[in-house]
Amino acid sequence: QVQLVESGGGLVQPGGSLRLSCATSGIIFSIYAMGWYRQAPGKQRELVARITSGGTTNYADSVKGRFTISRDNAKNTVYLQMNSLKSEDTAVYYCNAVRAIFGEDYWGQGTQVTVSS
Repeated sequence: QVQLVESGGGLVQPGGSLRLSCATSGIIFSIYAMGWYRQAPGKQRELVARITSGGTTNYADSVKGRFTISRDNAKNTVYLQMNSLKSEDTAVYYCNAVRAIFGEDYWGQGTQVTVSS
């Protein structure tokens, strides 16, 4: 059974930092592209950051220079380091594992990030 479990969300003040983690099981983690998405109330889910199995990364323009995605294949875990947080970063953050060529697409349950003073 495939499981993606996010952790690390919470309430933080503007300008603060959080580190999200997504621990996976049931997949050969190293061969999956991993992504972080977010969904704010009343908005569509959007890509935040993505890292391929080879380590290539890409980011939404809104988070470039502030967020960093990384992966630890030994721990089957992907991370999202979020710095200089803004109120507009408030959303539920979801972890995604995908192997598009095989049509495999898995999601975590999400973790709430709230940026507020």
